[in-house]
Amino acid sequence: MNVLIKDIPLNERPRERLINKGVKYLSNEELLAILLKTGTKDYSVKTLANNILKQLDNITDLKEINLETLIKIKGIGKAKACEILSAIELGKRLNQKITNINQIKIYSSDSIYEYYKSKLANLKQEYFYCVYLDTKNHIIKDKLLFIGTINESLVHPREIFKEAYLLSASSIICIHNHPSGNINPSNNDIVITKQLIAVGKILGIKILDHIIIGRDNYYSFNDNNLVDF
Repeated sequence: MNVLIKDIPLNERPRERLINKGVKYLSNEELLAILLKTGTKDYSVKTLANNILKQLDNITDLKEINLETLIKIKGIGKAKACEILSAIELGKRLNQKITNINQIKIYSSDSIYEYYKSKLANLKQEYFYCVYLDTKNHIIKDKLLFIGTINESLVHPREIFKEAYLLSASSIICIHNHPSGNINPSNNDIVITKQLIAVGKILGIKILDHIIIGRDNYYSFNDNNLVDF
């Protein structure tokens, strides 16, 4: 049913309910309607909001929605899609304890996890990052180096250490995610970590840690005394 906002009693409209009752009392549809602001000539703003919700199994799935999915929904153009995606990203950043990579305590795997979990925890593919540090263990840069199933043919030491030389880095922390949510290192993870440590010893560039990010937890090779095989 295409209910127009103007047909809803004033005190029952989403914005008025937010003002009078508080944001916590609004439904998911009402919150989305406020973000969307207006409908189109064919669809009311409440209908648009409901059409978005129909794409989801659960409201938490909204954080994974992308531009392509949104603009396929009738009535949702690029402008409205951008507004929704911006609000979602802002919400993610508000829930991120560590918002700047330079806030990471290098010898704390927990702080590394807090920074990278928002980037990696819900991805559908494996992403492999390296954090490069100077002689005083200050972060120089982090870089996404590989995307895809992590294996020996994909994660090549050459690319990892080439970047270290370009940055004059003295040590490296490796981070990647497991889309399955299982944080236990695979055989590939162990083999690759051993290779990187061995190459690092030859080149004089230490691998400080390799951290695996799951959905709500992580695994640290260093915490498990596995960075010096």
